Amino acid sequence: MAGHSHWAGIKHKKGRADKQRSKIFSKLSREITVAAKLGDKNPDMNSRLRSAIQSARSANMPKENIERAIDKSRINTDTSFEKIRYEGFGPKKIAVIVETLTDNKNRTASKIRTIFQKNGGNLGTLGSASHNFEHLGVIKIDKNEINEEKIFDLALNAGAKECFLKKDFHEIHCDKNEIYNIKKKLEKDINNFISTDMEWISINNLNISKEFKEDTIKFLEELEDEEDIQNVYTNVIF
Repeated sequence: MAGHSHWAGIKHKKGRADKQRSKIFSKLSREITVAAKLGDKNPDMNSRLRSAIQSARSANMPKENIERAIDKSRINTDTSFEKIRYEGFGPKKIAVIVETLTDNKNRTASKIRTIFQKNGGNLGTLGSASHNFEHLGVIKIDKNEINEEKIFDLALNAGAKECFLKKDFHEIHCDKNEIYNIKKKLEKDINNFISTDMEWISINNLNISKEFKEDTIKFLEELEDEEDIQNVYTNVIF
């Protein structure tokens, strides 16, 4: 549940991945269940499921949890999850995109609207905030898995747009419609991936002063803590 790279970095620094492990596992389990329900139960035949499992493994989710999530797709045949995107503006007019996976969109919309309003923000219509972002396929690989020169060559030869070296991982950007084709090519040389997903990458980053930093983090954390919310993206730089 990475979100935009700047926000992901803040979450990592605050140790939220450890403190919120059960919530992270819950969200990963939901994605695995939905991916298995919509496609083949065999990850080799279902690219979305394969990527969801790889993300779960990168988060150190136990094997039995992964298997249980796949089994739930067979049991809960009458439960239907819907992927819905919300857009709006938070404190100091930061642009925010929230991606949800929910079985009750009225409940989810109400919770998200409340969080925005009590933090001085407001929900907008679809398109109100997303023009500040580019929707790309993003593949992340631990930097210890492969060196910078080799992953750069592999990524470009596979059809990716760009490849960046972050602090702990390589981040590949590609056309969102080509992400699984490119991933399949990379799998010939790479065994372990941190994540493979479509992400909203901000085009114009927004700086905020230290004075409003804690309020902004509090707002984003409240969104992240909601079970129905899978990903949160923002254009703010901390």
